[in-house]
Amino acid sequence: MPVWVLWLVVAVALGVAELFTLTLALGLLAAAALVAGVAGAAGVGLSGQVLAFVAASAAGLLVIRPIARRHMAQPPPLRSGAEALVGRSALVVEEITADGGRIKLSGEEWTARCLDETLRIPAGTHVDVMQIDGATAVVYPRDALP
Repeated sequence: MPVWVLWLVVAVALGVAELFTLTLALGLLAAAALVAGVAGAAGVGLSGQVLAFVAASAAGLLVIRPIARRHMAQPPPLRSGAEALVGRSALVVEEITADGGRIKLSGEEWTARCLDETLRIPAGTHVDVMQIDGATAVVYPRDALP
């Protein structure tokens, strides 16, 4: 059996192991073994195949993996859906208590309740949306913020 076939077997084994660990390291080593296997299939000798494996492994683990980990740690660039409404300003349409009320938020009427259960927010007051709880906006009066 040619050596390059062994590299392909190692690449498949490392790829399967990556599926179970999700560390990206084994996947990059699998790609490096694939590079070595392709080099061997192209007629490169064993020392060249090992060199190709070492070079591809180093490039993957030292260059690609840190970049990928940095990208995975970043939050999504844009909030969407109800998450995007948090922090926006709204106008109270119907008095808000701890039990409920209504606000006009982004051109739509929403049910709302006050973050501080002891407050009553009269109609016409501007409020900030602190969170979205299901289909209800949890709000706090804008002028009461420190």
